[in-house]
Amino acid sequence: MTNAEVIIASTPSDAEAAENIRNHHAGLVGHLCALTDGMLSAAERGAGFDAARAATADFLTNELLPHATAEEARLYPAAARTDRARPLIESMIAAHRTIGALAERIRTESSPVRAAAAGDALRVLFEAHVLDENDRVLPIVAADPLVSLAAIADDELLGRHPHAAAGPTHGDDRDREEPVLDVRAVPHAIRHATVFGAFDAIPAGAAMVLVAPHDPVPLLRQLHDRTSGRIAVEYLESGPQAWRLRLTRL
Repeated sequence: MTNAEVIIASTPSDAEAAENIRNHHAGLVGHLCALTDGMLSAAERGAGFDAARAATADFLTNELLPHATAEEARLYPAAARTDRARPLIESMIAAHRTIGALAERIRTESSPVRAAAAGDALRVLFEAHVLDENDRVLPIVAADPLVSLAAIADDELLGRHPHAAAGPTHGDDRDREEPVLDVRAVPHAIRHATVFGAFDAIPAGAAMVLVAPHDPVPLLRQLHDRTSGRIAVEYLESGPQAWRLRLTRL
């Protein structure tokens, strides 16, 4: 995974807006990874799939798809002001249509295996789509002196909307297989936000496994603060190549 560490912006407020949008993208990716991994695990086990599907569908309906709609309404028109960006924006909108079709397949597919496969396909597409937005679309808008990214970045683009919830509550997920999030290939600039998004997908009483390139002490401190201490941490492996931790939402 690649991701530009710095976006050149025309104003400090636009630079801050670009960073906030990138962090929200990372959170969406992390959340989606945890949910789709849960669908795959449930399909493999033959148990708990309805709850995993419902949690994924809720996230897509209430967070990811509204974010895509906001991008088409506010971010993409700003980028398409330049002729060279218009083919890129057309491809981004086409990706949104495919994401929407996959989301519908997740909701309606009768076969758990096929629905889980649609979820995994959506995750792969969305990860690539976010990289294009972060590395190609945001820099175009942020660098344009005639456009204020800070002004067009509404709550939906920034993830500050009232329907964002901390953790799904569908069914009894205590016996589900723990999703694994390996952040060693995630750029450092968005690594914490990716983990936050994944942990937000974990219901109370459930856990995820985090694989990190080092002991993530600052991250754990931030998670503790974000959850008001409602987290338990268990070290499964402590280097030297990787640190594996079980993070449980209390």
